[in-house]
Amino acid sequence: MENPITIPKSSLDFLTQLKENNNKPWFEANKPNYLNELNHIENFAGALLQELSKTDVLETASGKKSVYRIYRDIRFSKDKTPFKTFWGGSFTRATNARRGGYYFHLEKGNSFFAGGFWGPNATDLKRIRSEFAHDPEPFRKILKSKTFVSTFGTLQGEQLKTSPKGFDADHEAIDLLRYKQFLIIKRFTDDEVLSPKFLEQALETCQNMRPFFDYMSEVLTTDINGGSIL
Repeated sequence: MENPITIPKSSLDFLTQLKENNNKPWFEANKPNYLNELNHIENFAGALLQELSKTDVLETASGKKSVYRIYRDIRFSKDKTPFKTFWGGSFTRATNARRGGYYFHLEKGNSFFAGGFWGPNATDLKRIRSEFAHDPEPFRKILKSKTFVSTFGTLQGEQLKTSPKGFDADHEAIDLLRYKQFLIIKRFTDDEVLSPKFLEQALETCQNMRPFFDYMSEVLTTDINGGSIL
């Protein structure tokens, strides 16, 4: 990538200021700063979307469309601060044949890229578990691969304390069957986020999610006998 788009230090600094002044009067007074920093984030997301689209099919229309609103929904929250104190966004894979999604979170001291299945519905969860019970080895192979371990470490997400209904507690794949969420996360330091290499590293991180996504897509678009359900 020639002259990669970078994230300036000011984009993280703005969030720190917002955290200290999380109120509407301050935000309105600093709206020009916000819009300037938002533009940097949207440009970065757009550049990443363009590169990622070379190896995946995404339905997110632009970097601008990928970035979440800074305004918090406080209707049902005890925390009434009006603004998020991070830059967040996501890229959605196109059609039901491609499962999983890419998510980014940029914040001083807490930046990461993540992907996977945050709240799989009961049908999808049952299908994934039935696949693990039938043959866990293909998924274990992905989790143990050198690329997966060096990028994401281990599979993350909420797990049951006991065995899920219908599955034996001493099943060989009980460690996988207990998962209720399937998340993979790569964290970045502030120096990495602000580096000229960050776009390249972010792209590589997303691309390294693909074996995981491809496996889940295959499982969730077929029945236990491998027949298509789309």
